[in-house]
Amino acid sequence: MRAIRVASAVLLAGALTSCVPAAGAAIRTDFGFGVEPSTVAPGGKVTLRVERNEACRGEAAVESPVFDVVVIPPRESWATAVVDRDAKPGAVYDVRFACDESSGTARLTIAGGQPTHHPTHHPTHHPHKGAHAGEGGTLAGFDLREIGLGAALIAGSLGAACHFARRRPDEDAG
Repeated sequence: MRAIRVASAVLLAGALTSCVPAAGAAIRTDFGFGVEPSTVAPGGKVTLRVERNEACRGEAAVESPVFDVVVIPPRESWATAVVDRDAKPGAVYDVRFACDESSGTARLTIAGGQPTHHPTHHPTHHPHKGAHAGEGGTLAGFDLREIGLGAALIAGSLGAACHFARRRPDEDAG
């Protein structure tokens, strides 16, 4: 009987922890976004990208404690920002993307030493349209919280079913 309880607890804990996004992962919204590179030295440059779709047609505002607010115009899909020189090495900062009615957060890690991003080509012209390549293997339309809650409910239901199915008649009497 103890083995069933332990197995149920392990299944529930596994289901709950598998639904938590990784520390460096971007939280998915109705539009795609990202920071490249995700680790940069103080004073380094980062490229801020947004995926243009129905949820993000207007201006995209990008803000973080380590750089000034950057606005990506409606017909562009990227811009650059310079990280503050006084950003704390080793710290992880949130980078918030907001476009139309949607928003999301990515993570930016500050490294030590010189800037890690040295582009060999400095474009003077920003592309007006990017290729729309679909969802790229994501679960389109599903939210991680919904998946996690569903997995937790399933695991809990299975644990309860095992517990009640294994109950002995003498346990009901007392």
